[in-house]
Order: sequence, then C-alpha cells, then structure tokens
Amino acid sequence: MSTYATLGDTLEQTVDRYPDRDAIVYPRRDQRWTYAEFDERVNRLANAMLDAGIEKGDRVATVLHNGSEMALSVYACAKIGAVFTPLNFRLPAGEIEYIVNDAGAELLIFEPETREAVEGARPSLETVETYVSLDDPPEYALAFDDLLESGGPESPPVVVDEDDVYAFIYTSGTTGRPKGVVHEHRDMVDHNLLCIAEMNVTRDDVGLSVMPLYHCAELHCCLFPRVHRGATTVIHHEFDPQAALEAIEDHDVTLLFAAPTAWNGLSLTAAEMDVDVSSLRLGLYGAAPMPAQVLENCREHLCEDYLQAYGMTEIGPAGVFQRPEDQLSKQGCAGLPALNHAVRVVEPDADPDREVERGEIGEILIAGPCTMREYWNRPNATDRSLRETDGKTWYYTGDLGYRDADGYLYVVDRKDDMIVSGGENVYPAEVEDVLFSHDGVEEAAVLGESDEEWGEAVVAYVVADEAVSADELDAFAIESDQLADFKRPRRYYFVDDLPKNPSGKIQKFKLREDEADVEPEAESITS
Repeated sequence: MSTYATLGDTLEQTVDRYPDRDAIVYPRRDQRWTYAEFDERVNRLANAMLDAGIEKGDRVATVLHNGSEMALSVYACAKIGAVFTPLNFRLPAGEIEYIVNDAGAELLIFEPETREAVEGARPSLETVETYVSLDDPPEYALAFDDLLESGGPESPPVVVDEDDVYAFIYTSGTTGRPKGVVHEHRDMVDHNLLCIAEMNVTRDDVGLSVMPLYHCAELHCCLFPRVHRGATTVIHHEFDPQAALEAIEDHDVTLLFAAPTAWNGLSLTAAEMDVDVSSLRLGLYGAAPMPAQVLENCREHLCEDYLQAYGMTEIGPAGVFQRPEDQLSKQGCAGLPALNHAVRVVEPDADPDREVERGEIGEILIAGPCTMREYWNRPNATDRSLRETDGKTWYYTGDLGYRDADGYLYVVDRKDDMIVSGGENVYPAEVEDVLFSHDGVEEAAVLGESDEEWGEAVVAYVVADEAVSADELDAFAIESDQLADFKRPRRYYFVDDLPKNPSGKIQKFKLREDEADVEPEAESITS
C-alpha cells in the first residue's frame, strides 16, 4: 500500500490546511466556495456516482464547457478511482461516438449547449448506462444538481492508490483518430509539484481559468496545482478578452494561462480599456512560441513575466519551460527541461542513446515522472512512442528540433510533416511562416506531394484573398531572405478553408488523403 498522495488526497490535505480559503469562484452561477464547501460537494457527487453504479476503474465522460461542474466532476472521479474522460465540447456527434465507445464510458455528463451532439451520438453509444445533464435535462438523463444533492457529504469509502488510473485524456487527432492517453494519479501529483515550483504558486495566488478545462494544459498546469497549493481558481465559461480583463481587476488575479493568440487579444483589448491589471504577476502560455511583437505588447499592457510550457498530453503536458528571464534573450525557443525531466535530441526513430550534436536537428525525446502509462487500447502506438534505456522511459514526441550550445531546446516541426525534396529536408513550418507574412494570406498548410523528379515536391494549401496568385506568392518567397530556393512551394492549392480538428489545429493527414471537404484548383510553378 503506497503512502504517496493521489489527486483526491491533495484536495483533502488542502482542506485540512485552509478550510476557509476560497477554492472555486464561478461568477456565471454566482458561486464562491471555500475549500471545505468545495470538498463537501465533491464528496456528495462522488457518493452519488457510487450510488448510480459507478465503481473504481469505470470511465466517466464529460462534454462540458468550463464551469464549477467540471471541477466537481474531476475531483469526484479522483476520490472514487473512476477514470475521468473529458471531451472537447466542440466535438460533433461522430467524434463523441468514437471516443465514448473507445473509452467504454459508463456515465456521461453534458449540458444544453452540447445536448444536440450528444443526442446525435446516443443511438450508437455502446456502454453508457447513465446520462447526467446540467439544466433542463431530457427525460433520459438525471439532473446534475439533483444527483449532487443525493449524495452524502462524507468522504467516499474507496481506497485509491497512486498507480491507479486517473484519466483518459484524448489527443486532438491532428494525424488521425484521437488516442486515449492513460495517466495515473502519481503522474499528476508529480506534475502539480513541478508546476507549483515553476510558477511559484502560493496560497495567496488567484488563477483565472479561461482556456478549456477539458484540455490538459488548463486542467493539469493550472487548476490542479492551485488546488494542491491552496490557491483560488476563478472559472470563466469561455474566453472573452474584455471579460477576462475585468475579472483580473475584480478578483485580483495573479496567474493566467492562455495561448499566444489569446494573449494577443488580451494585450490589444487592454490597450483600449481603462482596467487595472496590476495584480497579474505571471502569464503562462504554450502550444507555440510567443511572437516578439505580442510579447512586447503583453509586457507593456499586462504584466512583465511570462513562462512558456512545451510538451504534450502524453508527458503531463509540461516537460520543458522557457522561464521569464529567457523570454527576451532566447526568443523563439521552447526552453530548458522541467524539474526532474531530461531531454534528448536523436536521429529520427533512433535509440535514445544516439544523440545528435548540439545545433543539429533530430527528434525530441523527453523522460520524466509525469509520462503516461500507455495509449488506451493502442499497444502498437504505445510501443512506438515509449522506449526504455538507462533506467528511464523516453517518450518520442514526433517533434523535430535542436538544442543550442547552452542546452536550450528549439522546436522546428513535426517529424511526420517533414518533406524530403531532392534529398534535402524541408520543414513545413518555416515555409508556412513566410507565407503567413504575406498580407493577402489568411492561412497556409505546407506538405510534400509525390513527384517523379524530386521524390517529394513542396506544395502549399492556401486560404488567401481572391487577387492573390501563385506567381505572386512565388515572387514573394523568392524575395524573402528566410527561405532557400529548394524550399519554395512548386504548387499552390487555393482553397476556401483548411480541415481542422475542434481545437483549431490543421489536419494535414486529411489533405494528404484527399479527404478535405474542398475541391482545390492547383497553380503550378515550373521554374
């Protein structure tokens, strides 16, 4: 029997230390709960789930926007050893059907905004026995509030261990069907500790959750560490720059996570508003480097210090941090390994001990205590992604990058997206960056297309103004000092839009398989 804490334990320990401190603030429902009040509600929901037949190891799926219900659900599952399975609230019926059936979820929680998609999937859901709905439930579902009130306030009588599964977090499906990432309780507790250390979280901090809580970045990097430490979390139903800025002022928010695009919106809105954001001490971001101009605007209008987290669902997600002191001097880098983590760059698909030289591009590997156990029901994918050597389990990220002379990590592109044209490696991201800088281009996706002469030809799918032509873009690429000649696209497909998953990431595999819902017209460049 282990003595290491579980996620449920971290909440109970905080209740023991700070029962009267604010835990959850949810302005949309005018809710403000102390840790003692939050814990009692978690216990009620956990016991109600037990009464509904949910047992340790059973999967509980949610299709919810941000709200206090998400926080209650994840901790209720943690206390009874149920496997929390949050779904993106933007998913259509077909993707809900796939994930819920793949996970084998027994209970599904949804809300009016996601009801249509859930009902579209419902006839094909094979394992769900209990449906729970927020507000005005249909006849086949229990009311969330009624379920919550039906449970007892005592701690549920279930023993949960550190190596029990905490969640299936499904990947976003940019390269194919989403995969269920299996995380254990200890993974998350260790991840809490490194986030607390990197952000210097204290009990006096107030964090604002505006990014989706179904995603591991907001959930694992923000909510969990704050609960573990005894800080306060203010939850917004969805992201709105003006509302977020007003919340910073109203609640003296000190910590905020957002994607770089959202930080850009916040900085531009703050420049136009009369709002006091002086309480904000640290901004966290991820998914992409912060553009220099956006960082400058954020430092001017919001706060001075920013922390970038690089990683992926499979490793926690944070395995590398670009710390505040490096934001200006190491612009564009991902940072240095997180506490208790190691990073290597090796020849693609090579063994972990085949490291490349500093400055040379290779595949990024990460080893750390927060790495997933496996992909659910995907043994082959697990074997491809996890390899053990020297007592460490290395996760093969599929990202290409390099480490500079100081050991800082730079991410270049996805391995699967790399193009080999005429024997030369072309990284689509650098071509896309050039195309994005053209005023008439809204979106671009670059990939390789089979070519008899070159093996692969560089081609670009572009969403652009009607007046933009292939010749114009080719001339723009030639004039750019950022792109070698062999990296120029040889064919342009002008399309109305690009296929994306619900998180907004471009699904290049659909372009490769000609599955995009577009009929592009190609314009070729012959020279």
